[in-house]
Amino acid sequence: MARVLLIDDDDLLVELVRYTLEAHGHEVLTAPDGTRGLALLDREGVDVIVLDGILPGLDGLEVLKRLRSEPRTAGIPVLMLSARREDRDVLGGLSMGADDYLTKPFIPEELAIRVDRMLARQPSA
Repeated sequence: MARVLLIDDDDLLVELVRYTLEAHGHEVLTAPDGTRGLALLDREGVDVIVLDGILPGLDGLEVLKRLRSEPRTAGIPVLMLSARREDRDVLGGLSMGADDYLTKPFIPEELAIRVDRMLARQPSA
């Protein structure tokens, strides 16, 4: 079982993703914004992060930038999950270090498969 941190401020989406990933055997931790997500990472170890691009306070790209700048979190796989779907947004997220990018609306099972694939590529998997 992997630990997944979901950083998203949409309560319904959080419940959908939690249900889907728990059905795949994962434990899901959640944070409603980037600041609380980063604080949670200081206390908890996670295997993968699902990160919304549009968040109150620190947006997803700023959170990603901070994750990649810290040695302790730089290697954690990040899947950006965002309503920002323009080419520049997707390419920007990937070029800043996201391991994958999925746009909203999305197919929940596709999200779970992408998370599983990211975990399978990890050395500890």
